[in-house]
Amino acid sequence: MADTTPSKPSRLWRVILAISLALNLAIVGLVAGAAASGRLKDGPPPQIELGLGPLGRALTPDERRVLRRSLFRDGTLRDLDLRGGMRDVVATLGADPFDAAEMAAVMEAQAVRTTELQRIIQAALLDLVSEMTPERRLEFAAALEAEMRRIRSDRDRPSGG
Repeated sequence: MADTTPSKPSRLWRVILAISLALNLAIVGLVAGAAASGRLKDGPPPQIELGLGPLGRALTPDERRVLRRSLFRDGTLRDLDLRGGMRDVVATLGADPFDAAEMAAVMEAQAVRTTELQRIIQAALLDLVSEMTPERRLEFAAALEAEMRRIRSDRDRPSGG
């Protein structure tokens, strides 16, 4: 007689799912938390830094403000329901018994939201860059190149003490 007990996900898959969830939650959590707390008023917004990395850091503070305003102006980010996705994660994690299939579905929904968030931010950045003068685009390219050198230098620097 064949064994009909459902097999548990392998440890590797659980680790992969946990890492995926952590990355998705980090991106979505930073955006939702910063938007909800009103911390988007001064300085470069952390979610744009995270979403664009060196590109975001190569922008001037004024350009980051313009980008941030364009992202929040029309409510598109609010329509992604980032907080609702976080509530789903918390509810699924707290369920007893834990339902791995439900968690996988919640994680997939978070991945879809994260992909859409990235698309929106990239489109806003493209609009911003398209409006730059040729001279400003060259300055932006030089700032981006300097940022990439800084990253390589930081990565190549020995750590420890």
